[in-house]
Amino acid sequence: QVQLVESGGGLVQTGGSLRPSCVASGRTFSNYAMGWFRQAPGKEREFVAAISKNGYITNYADSVKGRFTISRDNAKSTVYLQMNSVKPEDTAVYYCAANRGLTTRRSNDYDYWGQGTQVTVSS
Repeated sequence: QVQLVESGGGLVQTGGSLRPSCVASGRTFSNYAMGWFRQAPGKEREFVAAISKNGYITNYADSVKGRFTISRDNAKSTVYLQMNSVKPEDTAVYYCAANRGLTTRRSNDYDYWGQGTQVTVSS
């Protein structure tokens, strides 16, 4: 089992920055590709970003490309999501997830999920 705990969400103004993080425990962190997903009220959960086990490969949703950066520190068992130039449409609960396979956009490929952290962007 892998336990994931997100933190670092909050309220931010349009154009501002935020850096949620996700700490993993229970298994060897570097054996897992990691992803960030988000879910806004009344909408389905959607892919945001993913990073490979060694951090060399990243993948982004078109809606966040150029504004968000995913990174990881395997020594700290932590994955980050640097959010810059945020917009009101970025408001959602952000979830991190882990899978033993490839750096994938598909939520069904992920085996473990955190409880989520709320990000609210004010206009």
